[in-house]
Amino acid sequence: MAGGAGEVLTLQLGHFAGFVGAHWWNQQDAALGRATSAKESLGELCPDVLYRTGQTLHGQETYTPRLILMDLKGSLNSLKEEGGLYWDKQLDAAVAWHGKLTTHKEEVYPQNPHLQDLLSAEGVRSSDGFWRVKSIPNGKGPPPVTTAAIPKPLESSVRVWSDFLRVHLHPRSICMIQKYNHDGETGRLEAFGQGESVLKEPRYLEELEDRLHFYVEECDYLQGFQILCDLHDGFSGVGAKAAELLQDEYSGRGIITWGLIPGSCSLGEPQKNIYRLLNTAFGLVHLTAYSSFVCPLSLGGSLGLRPQPPVNFPHLHYDATLPFHCSAILATALDTVTVPYRLRSSPVSMVHLANMLTFSGKKVVTAGAVIPFPLVPGQSLPDALVQLGGATPWTPLSACGNPSGTRCFAQSVVLRGIDRACHTSQLTPGTPLPSPLHACTTGEEVLAQYLHQQQPRVTSSSHLLLTPCRVAPPYPYLFSSLSQQAVHSIPVFGALCSSSSLHQTLGGLATELTKLDLRRWASFLDAGVEQDEMEELLQELHSLAQCYQDGGGLMD
Repeated sequence: MAGGAGEVLTLQLGHFAGFVGAHWWNQQDAALGRATSAKESLGELCPDVLYRTGQTLHGQETYTPRLILMDLKGSLNSLKEEGGLYWDKQLDAAVAWHGKLTTHKEEVYPQNPHLQDLLSAEGVRSSDGFWRVKSIPNGKGPPPVTTAAIPKPLESSVRVWSDFLRVHLHPRSICMIQKYNHDGETGRLEAFGQGESVLKEPRYLEELEDRLHFYVEECDYLQGFQILCDLHDGFSGVGAKAAELLQDEYSGRGIITWGLIPGSCSLGEPQKNIYRLLNTAFGLVHLTAYSSFVCPLSLGGSLGLRPQPPVNFPHLHYDATLPFHCSAILATALDTVTVPYRLRSSPVSMVHLANMLTFSGKKVVTAGAVIPFPLVPGQSLPDALVQLGGATPWTPLSACGNPSGTRCFAQSVVLRGIDRACHTSQLTPGTPLPSPLHACTTGEEVLAQYLHQQQPRVTSSSHLLLTPCRVAPPYPYLFSSLSQQAVHSIPVFGALCSSSSLHQTLGGLATELTKLDLRRWASFLDAGVEQDEMEELLQELHSLAQCYQDGGGLMD
């Protein structure tokens, strides 16, 4: 493949994972062919890490995500399970049986206006039934979709993630779990044990294995897998079994799991909250056993039962009850903290990144971000970093409480979207320097010096990129401090950290589980979890928590 980084296969498991994934892929798509400004480097990130080339039945070149996603019956709305690029009129028309037919039609969902915009901008279906893709800039991806304004009804019109997905998927991407329903009061995938059972069924296991083999076998050098997995529902069990399968079949590859939890609790619904706690705990422990590392991602204030207000971003205004908003913010953070293993030049492999962050058994990490990074006109990067101050400038994104006063053992930091002219101080010679940062001669030196000042004994890896994060529509307009004109890209400061805050968070989960009267929640155990598995879970949580005890196994 082009560039130095190996390919990554993404698994998207669950409906909130679908929301985060839709924003994530929209952002990747917006970046394709857009780095044309002299202020940006054309090749900082290698899209081939996440995308694959292919051909339609008509011989048209395609560039689609290297992706397998699983969701429940009724979650796609108007999106076809086989996608739109490879639609075959002849296959649709073929009927093997020539006797009497009975037709059963499911409800046809109206297509979201944004998908209609996508189709009209990127291609047409011709009279012969083939999808004809319009010209592909630089041979990569569909042409840009331009949107001058942000449609105000978008938030209210989004019901499922496919309502705002602007990227065409390969026919082998979508795998539907038909035995469970997305909507309704019955037939829901609610418990960890149910999720585990899904991938114990030959039908679903073989379907996943076939798709894995299809994508993996065409890779030149597969560096690993990233799993976007709902932690709060039964998909935590699906994710655990998927990670176990990946470790068994692809030993030595990186497996990085992003455990996703929606921002708001279900107040007044005790069963949902208890199930969320149990699913999150089981998911974290099992995913940790099979992943290179696991990072919980949520805008909620806590993983436990006690409600905590959602996190606050000084420069964003969002609604924590809307998955469309929460997932956009998490996707932006994800697009930033995953930069190291997507670099075209001198990439940090998934395995290397994991090894740096997870020494001494610390296989759970936290994430944080400054969105957007507040660099005002006329400021330099040293000016902005001095203004940020504080040992932990990032808004926490792992529902582990306030990180102030906690210890960071190792961190991977990415700052992106800063013009090169702003990297160093522009003070006239002879002017007293406001800080040591203003004496640095490169932006990389500025960032490294800042991190050393904040956490002098911490192992830090840092990357400074010119490429910003794309936030063009249908990304929601959340920017409270920027111009009311359409914003298409922003600078972002993101970090992954092995933090002592996990000692209290993981230990707190174990404490809350110990207090539960499991006889009241027998339905969770009935879904496929044994009593002795609960006892083993508590031991594993305590062991994990112990790894993060401040003062134990610290690096000098």
